[in-house]
Amino acid sequence: MKYPKEYLDEIKTRLKVSTVVSKTVKLKKRGKEFVGLSPFKTEKTPSFTVNDEKEFYHCFSTSEHGNIFDFVMKTQNLRFGEAVKMLANLAGMRPYTFSKQDEERESKWKLYKSICKNFSEFYKNELFKNENSIKAKNYLKARGLSGIEVKNFNLGFVTEDYDYYKNLKKDYDEESIKDTGLFYFDEKKKKYISRFRNRIIFPINDISGNIIGFGGRIVDDNKNLAKYINSPETPFFKKGSNLYNLDKARKLSNKLEDVYLVEGYMDVIGLSKNGIENSVANLGTALTSKQIKILNQFYNQIIICFDGDQSGYKAALRAAENIVDEMKPDKNISFLLLENNLDPDNYVNKYGKEKFLEFSKLKSIPIHQFIFEHYFSQTTESPSSKAIFEKKLREIASNIKDNFVKKYTLEYFLQKVSELTPNINTKFQKNYRSFPKSLAKTKSYYNETKSLKSFEIKEFSFLYILLTKPKLINQNFHLIENVKLYSDENKQLFNEILNQSENLLNLNVEKLNIDKSLINRVMNYASVKHIISKNLNDDEKILEIFIEITQDLKNYELEQRILDLESKFSQDMSESTFNKIKELKKQQKIN
Repeated sequence: MKYPKEYLDEIKTRLKVSTVVSKTVKLKKRGKEFVGLSPFKTEKTPSFTVNDEKEFYHCFSTSEHGNIFDFVMKTQNLRFGEAVKMLANLAGMRPYTFSKQDEERESKWKLYKSICKNFSEFYKNELFKNENSIKAKNYLKARGLSGIEVKNFNLGFVTEDYDYYKNLKKDYDEESIKDTGLFYFDEKKKKYISRFRNRIIFPINDISGNIIGFGGRIVDDNKNLAKYINSPETPFFKKGSNLYNLDKARKLSNKLEDVYLVEGYMDVIGLSKNGIENSVANLGTALTSKQIKILNQFYNQIIICFDGDQSGYKAALRAAENIVDEMKPDKNISFLLLENNLDPDNYVNKYGKEKFLEFSKLKSIPIHQFIFEHYFSQTTESPSSKAIFEKKLREIASNIKDNFVKKYTLEYFLQKVSELTPNINTKFQKNYRSFPKSLAKTKSYYNETKSLKSFEIKEFSFLYILLTKPKLINQNFHLIENVKLYSDENKQLFNEILNQSENLLNLNVEKLNIDKSLINRVMNYASVKHIISKNLNDDEKILEIFIEITQDLKNYELEQRILDLESKFSQDMSESTFNKIKELKKQQKIN
């Protein structure tokens, strides 16, 4: 029997090619792609590329090409069925067993999808063509949504004046309709009633884009009814295992490192309308570890941004406590608390995309810091209160699954606690020695340089040597010919140095007509500054280092040209493009 296409597609949707390949091949990000040494041939220069967006890998040295199933089969010598089982397990999916029960479930799934799709067409038609939808239209207009957003997010409305259940009964059996949760049985009226009547509808898709559930927002001011409701749990819709808009947001993970996790449908739509499309929402329940695990498959940085009011803060705290155990060394979870009690939708509509992103960059705090600050704010001066505080922090840290993260989170908590009792922290210092100041500075340096690209740090080293040994480089001026810098700020500084000093002959740093912060960046972040300072009188050593830096910069330029050609090759598969790539890679080896 064949595996259903939907099952295979979901595996491919849940797993990036780079996630699977990186289990075997050490990959390095280069533009939109990843590169690494071929797993099919021994080589020193990387010729193996992975493209998550197009869902394939390609090896230029052996011409091997394929998707995640092909890769696992070829590298681990597995049959197709074995590869599917292995990858399904990696994706957190149940194994497909082809039993009679599975066949029945597959048949029910097809009916379920069909009814949901039918309902989608119905409520969209109601919104645009039923005259009783005027309140819904006015509400959407008041929230600043245009027809573009309504169409992009497949929004609609269910009126009270049409018995949609009777319409469905023409094509589907009662049990299948009941399983979707679209209706409930009214014992008094002895009939099925639409769960979403008189509500704006937000369809909830699975990771592959299939509609699996719905959210509904009331348009009347009725305090007896919940403002928002969701579909009930069904065999195919589990609130704690899905996220609103994940099917769209996951496609941006090839370009972006972070994703915003918000509370509501309108927050996602409002952010998207303002150009922030990397956002998802949980579905009316407390955030779960399963949802974080799903996001971690696509993004390295999760920014949880709930409403800025008291209820939003409580939801954020509950989320932090639920998911802190999922902290990973290579994944970051942070919290963004908006000012003035605004929710993300209101904030971005009021201040715009740039202000939101700037505020996010400045005010997001890591999950462990958020937890510490909350519990500290609840602490009084009494010894009992502080004892409960420390006990709670130890308990939270002990539940973290990753042992390394557990260790350093506990260290952070206990260090902060010890600062509250400076006169009696001898015991802590014996058992939990804090890092020396030099290491603290290194940590700070690391955090500041995380946002810098590797080529920028190389450029800083290049410029640092120009600023500290200008006469030496002037005497070897040929070394900087044909060196290209990529950072706009560094290019500006480089040109100013050459112009002001007549090619480094009489450089005076104080007279450089340039923002001094650019010079400070070079002096702070040049990775060679300590080596140069120790060898300041050893011109031969400095030249050796400088030559190595210039070669690295030239190789970076070659890498960019190779990257452009490889992207072109993935489109045209042209032999001439391939030959150009080979020629440039030869130049890399020479350098």
